[in-house]
Amino acid sequence: MPPRANSPAARDAAFALHPYTEHKAHRETGSLIIERGQGVRVWDESGKEYIEAVAGLWCASLGFSNERLREAADRQMRKLPFYHAFGAKAHEPMIELSEMLVQRAPVPMARAFLANSGSEANDSAVKMVWYYNNAIGRPQKKKIISRLRAYHGVTVASASLTGLPANHKLFDLPIAGIFHVSAPHHYHGAEPGESEEAFASRLADEIEALILREGPDTVAAMWAEPIMGAGGVVVPPRTYFEKVQAVLRKYDVLLVADEVICGFGRTGAYWGSQSLGMEPDILTCAKALSSSFLPISGVLVNERIFEGLAEGSSQIGTWGHGFTYSGHPVSAAVAVETLKIYDEMDVAGHSRQVGAHLQNELRRRFADHPLIGEIRGMGLIAAVEMVEDKATHRNFDPARKLGARLAKLCEAHGVIVRGLANDAVAFSPPLIITESEVDEMLERFGAALEAFTVELRRESLSVV
Repeated sequence: MPPRANSPAARDAAFALHPYTEHKAHRETGSLIIERGQGVRVWDESGKEYIEAVAGLWCASLGFSNERLREAADRQMRKLPFYHAFGAKAHEPMIELSEMLVQRAPVPMARAFLANSGSEANDSAVKMVWYYNNAIGRPQKKKIISRLRAYHGVTVASASLTGLPANHKLFDLPIAGIFHVSAPHHYHGAEPGESEEAFASRLADEIEALILREGPDTVAAMWAEPIMGAGGVVVPPRTYFEKVQAVLRKYDVLLVADEVICGFGRTGAYWGSQSLGMEPDILTCAKALSSSFLPISGVLVNERIFEGLAEGSSQIGTWGHGFTYSGHPVSAAVAVETLKIYDEMDVAGHSRQVGAHLQNELRRRFADHPLIGEIRGMGLIAAVEMVEDKATHRNFDPARKLGARLAKLCEAHGVIVRGLANDAVAFSPPLIITESEVDEMLERFGAALEAFTVELRRESLSVV
């Protein structure tokens, strides 16, 4: 049914161009309009309440209300609402946040560059890699390795790193010099009887073969999320990063850790890199950096990279990169307060404890469900994947869009989840969630899953 004339939904359909939306359908159905939030819950314009099981977009780590963050924004807005960082100008919030990020880095880092989104952070890191290699006399070393099913953003460069078809089709992407290797998903990618360790070795060999084929003097960096987010909450197999990093070091290929989703406690450690054994040269972060109360992101670079950037800027007279809002004082002030809250609440410890409950309960409640093939995750990030054949791991026909349908049905049962590729449904709740709220979230999801199972049986789809 089309939205009512002059309603917020009708006005939205008439004027707003939504990201990640099928626009012909949107003109007819309109949007779910969220009016307010409190803790891990949000309410729509009709007053219906939902548990936000994905923290918006993996990002509202402190939930949808926090008085300290509001007050931090208000104080800074009254003191200095804007100033820029161009030409060696600075202000206290930018300085303090940069210092805090470098001090909290998972491996020694030298400097923090601030931007406004994860896409901007990854796009900036691409330029840093190219600039660095030019500055130190390696102009041919520019090619970048990413992975199928990766998500690194939607700017021209970051969308090229992304390994999802919808981010490439009709956009004339990826750009040249970006190569995608296999996703580290043992459930779907392993050969029959292949162990996680053997699968990891094969993937590392694939990366080495690519480097040798292209020429080690031309391959500059590899991008990797510790746990893939939008690509399906893919947790890499045991020994994966150990073996991959050995290959990268052998050929002097930089490792860039995209911590936009995994950073700040999501995996049960402060950084996903710590959970997965990554030692990056460059690290990008965003989302939970400010609990998404205001847009901000960061790029951390080690001493080696910083010295290359400094050398290049000395040759040219400037480092010709940055954004009007890089280190925006209000966003930076909110991010500083967010990091202080994380310290006080022991965000990683809380995520480990409540995350263990989430992971255990997902498996206890749903592992034997006839629709569910795999349950995967770590800390407070997880996914359940529906399959047509549990024995062979065969998915349903993608044209049926069962994941999206289940996500929509979940909304009717008062829980907002994220439908992903291969009919996976993601959970990434605010990091403040309690064990009892996890139970309530899973009860609502379970009710939706049972209702969906009934729907599929009525449609005579195969439910083994």
